[in-house]
Amino acid sequence: MLRTPDDRFSNLPDFPYTPHYLHMGDHRIHFIDEGQGDPVLCLHGEPTWSFLYRKLIPPLVSRHRVVAFDFIGFGRSDKLPAQADYTFDLHRQTLLTFVEALDLHNITLVVHDWGGLIGLPTALEMQERINRLVILNTFLPAATEPPTRGFLLWRKMVERAAPDLPVGGFMQNALPDAPPDVIAAYEAPFPSVEYKAGTVAFPLMVPLDANDPIAQRMAAARQAYATWDKPTLVMFAKDDPVLGAAADFFTQLIPHATAHHFEDGGHFLQERHGATIAQRILDWNS
Repeated sequence: MLRTPDDRFSNLPDFPYTPHYLHMGDHRIHFIDEGQGDPVLCLHGEPTWSFLYRKLIPPLVSRHRVVAFDFIGFGRSDKLPAQADYTFDLHRQTLLTFVEALDLHNITLVVHDWGGLIGLPTALEMQERINRLVILNTFLPAATEPPTRGFLLWRKMVERAAPDLPVGGFMQNALPDAPPDVIAAYEAPFPSVEYKAGTVAFPLMVPLDANDPIAQRMAAARQAYATWDKPTLVMFAKDDPVLGAAADFFTQLIPHATAHHFEDGGHFLQERHGATIAQRILDWNS
């Protein structure tokens, strides 16, 4: 088990939030927990962590308890040493255990990237706790459609770079206007290559074969969401080179889903549009 030293997280820009920790067996899970009211639970993806949601927190805490945790292998949560240690079920069980441990109910679940691949199927297992869904750039890859060129390029880059994924360089490329301290915050969880196995595992877990067990989970989730009757808000940045083409996927899949898309923002739309996303959630929840 690897634990990123706390001093790596000193002086994070616009992230003054007190770290909280939950122990799950041998694993320590980090989360932030701000405000009061019905919870908004934010799930990050690859290769980010709860820092990604910092611009949503100030508006949302006016009416909500905002909770964002780091999946194992990311952020201030513990890291496992080998890529093979990371499985879909590890992350699924982490999410289920976390929600049960905090006894969250009436949840507005916000998902992005792998936070959607894990969070959307897992939400079906705890529907009684979920009130609303907010879906940001993500997908349910059942391997029934050809992957986008953007995803294939990203996957090949990860394969070439493994095991030392250049997290800072990738984030700088995705966020060309981001200041150095923001890029440093995304790099902070990974002081050396030994800490990066989880970042390599996520892209290579995306199924390319419909017989892959993860693809079958995604197919089952698609079938379930075709009859989902809870309020759903979809917000995509359409210029995302990996997932922008999926902007209409969820509004076509989920009955009565509401869409508010952005023409720009790229894959990490929370960076450019965080305050707007939060305000749309507040307006929609009112």
